[in-house]
Amino acid sequence: MAKTAATLRHMRLAAMAALAVAAAALAPQPAAQAEPRHAIAMHGTPKYGPGFSHFDYVNPDAPRGGTLRLAVTGSFDSLNPFIVRGVPARDLRSYVFESLMTRSRDEPFTLYGLIAQSIDVPDDRSRATFTLNPKARFSDGTPVTVDDVVFSLKALREHGQPNLRQYYGKVVRIERPGGRRVTFVFQDGEDRELPLILGLMPILPRHRYDDGRLALTSLEPPVGSGPYVVADVEAGSALTYRRDPDYWGRDLPVNRGRYNFAEIRYSYFRDSATDFEAFKKGLYDIREETDPTRWATGYDFPAVRSGEVVRETFRTGLPAPFYGLVFNTRRALFADVRVREALVGLLDFTWLNATLYHGLYERTESYFPGSELSSFARPASEAERTLLQPFPDAVPDAFLSGRYRLPEGAASGRDRKARKAALSLLAEAGWTVRDGRLTNAETGAPFRFGILTLTHEQERLALTYARMLRRIGIEATIRQADSSQFQSRLDAYDYDMVPNRWYNSLSPGNEQAFYWGSAGRDTPGTRNYMGADEPAIDAMIGAILAARTRGELVTATRALDRVLRAGFYAVPLFHAPAQWVARRKRLAHPDTTPLYGYQLDTWWIGTEDGSR
Repeated sequence: MAKTAATLRHMRLAAMAALAVAAAALAPQPAAQAEPRHAIAMHGTPKYGPGFSHFDYVNPDAPRGGTLRLAVTGSFDSLNPFIVRGVPARDLRSYVFESLMTRSRDEPFTLYGLIAQSIDVPDDRSRATFTLNPKARFSDGTPVTVDDVVFSLKALREHGQPNLRQYYGKVVRIERPGGRRVTFVFQDGEDRELPLILGLMPILPRHRYDDGRLALTSLEPPVGSGPYVVADVEAGSALTYRRDPDYWGRDLPVNRGRYNFAEIRYSYFRDSATDFEAFKKGLYDIREETDPTRWATGYDFPAVRSGEVVRETFRTGLPAPFYGLVFNTRRALFADVRVREALVGLLDFTWLNATLYHGLYERTESYFPGSELSSFARPASEAERTLLQPFPDAVPDAFLSGRYRLPEGAASGRDRKARKAALSLLAEAGWTVRDGRLTNAETGAPFRFGILTLTHEQERLALTYARMLRRIGIEATIRQADSSQFQSRLDAYDYDMVPNRWYNSLSPGNEQAFYWGSAGRDTPGTRNYMGADEPAIDAMIGAILAARTRGELVTATRALDRVLRAGFYAVPLFHAPAQWVARRKRLAHPDTTPLYGYQLDTWWIGTEDGSR
């Protein structure tokens, strides 16, 4: 019987995905790409034309030189960032190993030529041909060749991290059209991201790694083609990058105004408290703060008061992470959406934010908050309604019209209106309060569940929420697990409720099926932690993957967001409204902040008085 049910589910998913693909395909299709281009956009047209001189968010005349001092909490034991074994040093991938192409940070997902000076992709995206830049060199002076590109794909597919093996495994054939060109052929054109994913593949020198060294952890300085080389290593405690004076790509438009520091030195600290004390003492130059309490109360030390340390906020166009207390709908207790909606309404965000977080957080109302992909406060377009039409019960009108808001809560911590609404929903679902305890009206069983946590901060949050639930007779117990046990239970979906963050980009794609697709309900190890099994979700993911224009992608993503929000799969929590950054005044940065937030590789050393 279980096998039959699974088969029916897969048939249903295939039908829904086909429906979404067919709907997306009704739009006019772009012309085939018939010749090599300098750039490729996931959707639409690249912002910068073939003759551009630099990205808009850099200072092309930024001065060069000086040392940037950075900090990392933790340690490292490897200079190999591509394999599962070992803990690699920070930013090797950014500074030492380059890709065929590089991202623009003021576009959702567009790549421009780097090691590959051009890309040729047919309209169906069933293959991608890259033409290498004849100037490309590794740091030891060896030219980058097609052999290196082919070796990189094969080596990373065999020895790389699981996500690399998964993506590069979709290449079914490699062709060499001649000269400096290499072609990757895909099984089909259904995954329209693949040409861009291959464009971001790191290129490794075959002569350095073809003896099996890629599979090994090592502290031997690596050889790459990037702007920096590893100059000094203190195992586990410090690492210094030095700008390569012979860097082949320094004059490329994508690099102008970037990589301005002569040296970048990372110091490693054992914990966040030690890390912060080191910043106060002037041992490193810039710190992005993630603790609202520290941001509100901790930056009152002499260097801040004197102006030596400057505090800034940077707003981005990225979706903020979705952070929530996740219901495991595989549990019978949370199978009813009315129960989940009731428990969502019992979180008093106004009181929580003021009491625990100094009022600095914003409530998360969407799975793509703060971006154009969010459906919050936006009425559904006709195109969205068309996509959702086959699923009339998936999205109530309050979500379609854009009217739905999460309960605000009360400064007093006693939101009687929200409590009354929750009790009404629970009564509809068969729960009633008896002797101060919420019980099942038929069986008399108490409403009781556990919250699995990993950190002390999660435990504090869960305990606070449990106290809110206790006011209507719900008993929530908290269990803090160590990291290995927590991950094991997470992978096996062995919990009632668990806190989790999902990070979304401006160009959602295949990862959405991994996050919420119904195949993950019964497949261990996915990120469908809530156990969603909703045909409308699968169909909207299908529409995202089939989108050929930016407009189609936004439409499908907003529709997905509405289905997720209406399903009440998690108690939405909060997010920081901006990036909180403290820096030494001698650091300077461009006036323009791109979509992706501040970009440290565009900063430089200014004057001692903080001017630029």
